[in-house]
Amino acid sequence: MVTIDLITGFLGSGKTTFIRKYAQYLMEQGMNIGILENDYGAVNVDMMLLQDLMGDNCELEMVAGGCDKDCHRRRFKTKLIAMGMCGYDRVLVEPSGIFDVDEFFDALREEPLDQWYEIGNVIAIVDAKLEKELSDEADFILASEVADAGCILLSHADEATAEEMDATVSHINEALEKIHCKRRIEKEILRKSTPQLTSEDLHWIMSSGYVMENYEKMDLEEHSGFESQYFMNVPMTAEKMQRVAKEILEDSSCGAVFRIKGFIKAADNSWIQLNATHNGVRMEPIQEGQEVIIVIGEHLQRDRIEAYIGAESV
Repeated sequence: MVTIDLITGFLGSGKTTFIRKYAQYLMEQGMNIGILENDYGAVNVDMMLLQDLMGDNCELEMVAGGCDKDCHRRRFKTKLIAMGMCGYDRVLVEPSGIFDVDEFFDALREEPLDQWYEIGNVIAIVDAKLEKELSDEADFILASEVADAGCILLSHADEATAEEMDATVSHINEALEKIHCKRRIEKEILRKSTPQLTSEDLHWIMSSGYVMENYEKMDLEEHSGFESQYFMNVPMTAEKMQRVAKEILEDSSCGAVFRIKGFIKAADNSWIQLNATHNGVRMEPIQEGQEVIIVIGEHLQRDRIEAYIGAESV
């Protein structure tokens, strides 16, 4: 059977960065792996960040949006059926930052997936400097992603103080209590940023497993505040985009913006990756990209964000 790992994580926590490191480690162990980007409602920004992993021992697949949730679930299952026949040793699933973890377990209990796949690990990535104030829906998503995880990695730990990491752990446990989950996180936490992970850390993560916890579900269909706005082919310098992203994140009249990501094309036709959260705006060179900016959050105010970007969303 093919081992399948789920890498969960709230918006902007660093899932894609972790997958890059984890996938490289697995390939160093001689494994053939497949990576499935299962990003409901988004374009393939994260998949582009993993392009250089592709080769004889790694293939990338994607299930994107453009349909309702039921159709998306069917696409997810169909893609896993196809991947189950490719001879992988391990498949890594990176869902959207807004994801019901139970859908992953439910899909793998259905025929024929239950005969082809065995769940290896549920790995949760949480920003070490987690925002203090989250909505009830955001807290539910955070708690549900952590509840079944065998390992919780506090990403960006090198940028956080011990007190900030303690506050993040307390917030996670309070979120678990809020959904009436008995689990409390302690020994399962790895307080390291992804670049700091050693081979010993990655070996432990690879064997961390998962748990099955009961908790009170929230009907996310009734709490539809999360959304994304897409801006294509926006002519903007990296310097201006860095300033605009910071202004949008700080302006509450834009809504509760959690993350802004995408790519900027520089004057010399090189590409720059944008990844902005309340913890900072990161601009890094990247080999390939596409001219897209995505604003993600709750109750976004379209007109206000469009005024900052200087273009209409699509």
